[in-house]
Amino acid sequence: MPETEKIAEVFEELTGSKISKNFLDHRKIFLWGPVTDESSKDLVGKLLYLEMKDPGKKITFYINSPGGVVTSGMTVFDTIKMISSPVHTVCMGMAASMGSVLLAAGTKGERSIWPNGKVMIHQPSIGGQIVAPATDLKIHAEEILKTKTKLNQILADACGHPISKLEEDTDRDYYMDAEEAIKYGIVDKLATKIDFN
Repeated sequence: MPETEKIAEVFEELTGSKISKNFLDHRKIFLWGPVTDESSKDLVGKLLYLEMKDPGKKITFYINSPGGVVTSGMTVFDTIKMISSPVHTVCMGMAASMGSVLLAAGTKGERSIWPNGKVMIHQPSIGGQIVAPATDLKIHAEEILKTKTKLNQILADACGHPISKLEEDTDRDYYMDAEEAIKYGIVDKLATKIDFN
């Protein structure tokens, strides 16, 4: 059995995911939907698989996501930053919230957006109903503020803005069309064709 087939077999056993062989053969991965533990597990598995298979070779990461769980997204973000393969991120549709952070995580100069793509940045929020003593609520509030600062710094670094601009812009939902996203610096260029190289 060829080495790549063995790697694919081990990957499927470890993650329980089916590899979309045609896309993975072309080093293309997708986030289509919310950022969850399940989607991040799939993405991290594919990123590590591609890195192991051919370190340093380009990976294209297509994103159409409303965002989701910050901790799940940060797992994908850290993986992108730690592998040697350059990751070309592409916004197709919408990259919102945590999806926008993953879009910005791509290799500078290689982050693109489709002509009708949209990007939305904002501050993180706590979902659901929290039932906890007052002291625990204070702990949760402090943690979300730390997360807000961390995400603003990530976006500031990725976009080339001072953190004060991100603090202002993420105070409420901040939408950008393709041209605005390029000007803002969260992406670098407009995608004009689908690249299968």
